[in-house]
Amino acid sequence: MREFVRGVAILGRGFATWRRRPGLMVLGLLPAAIVGILFLAGLIALSASLPGLTDAMTPFADGWPSLWATVFRIAVGTALLGAALVLVVVTFTAVTLLVGDPFYERIWRAVETDAGAAPPDARYGFWRSVVDGLSLVGRGVGVALLAALIGLVPVVGGALSAVFGVTLTGWLVADELTSRAFTARGMARPARRRLMRRHRGRVLGFGVATQLTFLVPLGAVATMPAAVAGAALLARSMLDADPWQTEPPRGPDRELGIRPA
Repeated sequence: MREFVRGVAILGRGFATWRRRPGLMVLGLLPAAIVGILFLAGLIALSASLPGLTDAMTPFADGWPSLWATVFRIAVGTALLGAALVLVVVTFTAVTLLVGDPFYERIWRAVETDAGAAPPDARYGFWRSVVDGLSLVGRGVGVALLAALIGLVPVVGGALSAVFGVTLTGWLVADELTSRAFTARGMARPARRRLMRRHRGRVLGFGVATQLTFLVPLGAVATMPAAVAGAALLARSMLDADPWQTEPPRGPDRELGIRPA
């Protein structure tokens, strides 16, 4: 639990970057606002069409007693909306990082500099950002489908789906946000994932707190620059605990999946 709280606190330190670098953080609002408006419009359209959509998906319930048909269709609608929210959070993160990559790179490099070390020279790259974004969206689709299925479980489905969605989405968001700081240090994906698993509580604390703020109206726009800053601090905190991760491979260490920066 202590590690989880520490992850939440790291997001708070990301918000504190507004005090030190206000001009830079304001730039990070622009891509988040553009993408956020598009996704908000999509959610509004889905909400408006949800009753008709659930009716179309459950024609077999037309012959059921009215009460049971209504209860079942509400459960289906809730599951669909929950899955959509999971997918929106993940997709919003991927698309916003892609659109605003030049701004967000300046933010996390500034955080690295403020933390007392020059930022790594390795560049993340546009196409690397595209590939990682598509991977995030693909995994997000899987989580959304599972959350929707769990939401259909009678009585407890809604609560279980919410917990499942929040937890796994938080992990995916933290993974994507920290990928730039890790990649700049020459860490391949397998090594990065192993490091995150060793600090699972901290990663979940940061990711869950981040994606919960995304669910607040306008929260995603306001949080995105702070989340990028916080992710740089999260990556550093994990590397400080495992400093050997940043060393270039030597002989048998190649299997760790670490490349020189």
